[in-house]
Amino acid sequence: MTTIKDVARLAGVSVATVSRAMNNSGYVGAESRRKIEVAIAELNFYPNEVARSLYQKKSKFVGLLLPDISNPFFPLLAKGVEDKMNQMGYQLILGNVQENMEKEKEYLKTFAQNNVAGVLSAINGGINKLGGIPFVMLDRVADEEEYGVHSNDFQGGQLAATAIAERNPHEIVVLVGPRNVPGSLERLRGIEEVLHARKRTYQLLETSSFQFDATKETTSELFARFPKVDSVIASNDVHALAILQEALRRGIKIPEELQIIGYDDIPFSKMLFPSLATISQPAYEIGYQGAELLCDRIEDNYIKEKMIQLPVKLEVRESLRKKEIE
Repeated sequence: MTTIKDVARLAGVSVATVSRAMNNSGYVGAESRRKIEVAIAELNFYPNEVARSLYQKKSKFVGLLLPDISNPFFPLLAKGVEDKMNQMGYQLILGNVQENMEKEKEYLKTFAQNNVAGVLSAINGGINKLGGIPFVMLDRVADEEEYGVHSNDFQGGQLAATAIAERNPHEIVVLVGPRNVPGSLERLRGIEEVLHARKRTYQLLETSSFQFDATKETTSELFARFPKVDSVIASNDVHALAILQEALRRGIKIPEELQIIGYDDIPFSKMLFPSLATISQPAYEIGYQGAELLCDRIEDNYIKEKMIQLPVKLEVRESLRKKEIE
């Protein structure tokens, strides 16, 4: 493995000079710098970033915790984080927790061992145990968090319920996401406020997880418990698409016999037929602005807004019936 000593030997300078050139930590003559750059390119040398961060007491690594990368919402969020972090010269260490708290502990341990400069997390777990490492919550932001970026889930619930209520529903089933996720409760609060105001009756179906693997069980339970369901307000697009697929398999006409609205606006929602109506939340922007906020924390910049809430919008597509004429 190529080392800094090899670079120094080829360039004909001292190891200390190479170190100063790479870290911009002192004077290096123009000719010496040129020789060092040529040697680095010729040897294809990559410095040990962990060792460098320990020496400088400043890391260029950032940790990102996600609950489930098989849900297309979270890769979009991660892309926003990565784009901003790369602009700022940071590299990501990704932890896919899959809603397993033991895995979260292991990833947090890995982050600490790699001397990360900060952590972004979409997990409601042990992130506060990181001590003095700066962190920012993404998407699943609880009231007690100081720094976070999320969308307006209450508004999203209102928009979803209004879209269904205006389209001649007879038997409404609301899928409730995991109650340990703050956004789930906010969405439910918005949904129930609208349905109560419009005097629409509805049934609740609890889902234990937002994970892709949970959709089959949820879908089977929905049609077993509510055989006359004609309107579904889903907890996310993954569940909504699974229900739509099963309905078509059973010969149920969409949206005439069953209308469905999802939540998230993942790319597949508009690519399938019939396309899925949904509440669009800005996953990429959540990640991007969260990364921006974390960079400000790491670099001790002035922070105007510690908690950022982004708006959502309704995407009307083919899985919704036409609105009733009032």
